[in-house]
Amino acid sequence: MRNVLCIEDDPDTSQEIAAQLRRVGYTVECVADGALGLQRALSGTFDAITLDRMLPGLDGLGVITSLRAAGVRTPVLMISAMSDVDDRIRGLRAGGDDYLVKPFVSEEMATRIEVLLRRNNDLPERETVLQVADLVLDLLSRELRCAGRSIALPATELRLLEFLMRNPDALVTRALIFEVVWGYHFDPGTKLIDVHLTRLRKRLENLGCAPVITTLRGSGFKLVTTAANP
Repeated sequence: MRNVLCIEDDPDTSQEIAAQLRRVGYTVECVADGALGLQRALSGTFDAITLDRMLPGLDGLGVITSLRAAGVRTPVLMISAMSDVDDRIRGLRAGGDDYLVKPFVSEEMATRIEVLLRRNNDLPERETVLQVADLVLDLLSRELRCAGRSIALPATELRLLEFLMRNPDALVTRALIFEVVWGYHFDPGTKLIDVHLTRLRKRLENLGCAPVITTLRGSGFKLVTTAANP
């Protein structure tokens, strides 16, 4: 079981982070002070850390700078209401691995933790064949199969569908898709995601697959699982 340290002084936010991470299978320890958080993080017993920027005792930048100077490489997701580009750049340059702006969607926060662990090779080797309902995706052959039919997927659509299939029925935001699929740490303000999702939806429809990709206006997308087609 993965162990996450939450360094956050706002009790409501701390409770939200802990509840969501525990819901998806992590153990969580929460501290509300930067200096105490640094002390706990230096123990090296955590797989990931969520870190607020504004903290009593020692602010988030001080915590992450001290951690990296001590050689602690634990993945850190910085969480802050400070949303300016300069603030995000400072957090990442100080040693943060990712930056999430408040208010946030708790499901996205948990997914970002999973992605950080995956990037740091801290998760078991991932499956190369994914299945959600009656939809099967072979990552090695790039083959999408359903109801006895199959098609080959282009590389970008493959990455996009893989990400959705690894998080079925979970909300994934545009920002997170851009980071995971395209490697952007910002939304370039294009129709890039919509174009690829339209193509994927058409492929799923042509194959007669049960899972559908829904758009939640203003929030993001979900791969919604349903019973297999008769």
